[in-house]
Amino acid sequence: MWRAKLTDGLLNSRYGRGWADHRRLAVNSFRYFGYGQKSFESKILEETQFFADAIETYSGRPFDFKQIITNAVSNITNLILFGERFSYEDTDFQHMIELFSENVELAASASVFLYNAFPWIGILPFGKHQQLFRNADVVYDFLSRLIEKASVNRKPHSPQHFVDAYLDEMDQGKNDALSSFSKENLIFSVGELIIAGTETTTNVLRWAILFMAFYPNIQGQVWKEIDLIIGPNRKPSWDDKCKMPYTEAVLHEVLRFCNIVPLGIFHATSEDTAVRGYSIPKGTTVITNLYSVHFDEKYWRDPEMFYPERFLDTSGYFSKKEALVPFSLGRRHCLGEQLAWMEMFLFFTALLQQFHLHFPHELVPNLKPRLGMTLQPQPYLICAKRR
Repeated sequence: MWRAKLTDGLLNSRYGRGWADHRRLAVNSFRYFGYGQKSFESKILEETQFFADAIETYSGRPFDFKQIITNAVSNITNLILFGERFSYEDTDFQHMIELFSENVELAASASVFLYNAFPWIGILPFGKHQQLFRNADVVYDFLSRLIEKASVNRKPHSPQHFVDAYLDEMDQGKNDALSSFSKENLIFSVGELIIAGTETTTNVLRWAILFMAFYPNIQGQVWKEIDLIIGPNRKPSWDDKCKMPYTEAVLHEVLRFCNIVPLGIFHATSEDTAVRGYSIPKGTTVITNLYSVHFDEKYWRDPEMFYPERFLDTSGYFSKKEALVPFSLGRRHCLGEQLAWMEMFLFFTALLQQFHLHFPHELVPNLKPRLGMTLQPQPYLICAKRR
């Protein structure tokens, strides 16, 4: 998605000090400025209200949820990265997110795979790889401006968000020839954290909404649990999750069934190794097929069926499954996993607490996903009527 060197940012960099330093800073920032703060849950709940208010403007008429969900979810990441949220009417920020999303899809196209195999075709003035490059250039410039704005009132050594913390690291590493903290890597890191924090959670919620309308009986079961545990007036709480096994089972089944990131995060071998008789040299890129795990009949009965009850035991309690690995595994597993769970649960329960979701005029959309680096649903319209 970027025209970057392998040393750039978080996702593109190889194992080593640069990757470790950037990973450490990102993990600490998500904890210190995000889910580690007692007040951060209230910020997510505040965003759920903006989310509900935006839905209410459609007064039950059909609309596409994608933009509203994207705005809401990206704002949670924005609070950590920049210390502020962006208005749903901020068309410049929306355009940047749209370009990110387009590049996620373009990155899995045949044209881009061909370019990765034969970089010399980059001189050709046509092809989807050129569109990806144009999008990346626009995003790079926009992120540069956002970072500049976020750092205007910066107080060194008193960081208020990720950008401040990164700039502190740059200052501390000025005399360290091996330091990988730089303005360019800051831009790449911010971009990767935005897209990682937005694209995946947005698509989980879009799939969840789609399946609630497709299976009204499941939606009804979630309502019953929300009404019993939360009620109609109190806002959902993260503490409610452990008391709502069916709702938790639904979200887990969405992650299993929809395989938002089917190939996970790419890894590389740290040394020469052998697997089942095959020699794999050090530095070889390793791609995990999470899709195959989530549909393996050894672990899942009737895997082609959307069935939340598979995550409940005989007493109706939530039962965790080790074969569910939507956030990947190993040293490169998703660093925002805990934040993603908070967002998914709070946005999902806040939405169904207030709205009845159904398709307009029985127009059931295509459930076949759009292929890309992530699997997202085809565009669809839905009605959200006040309960």
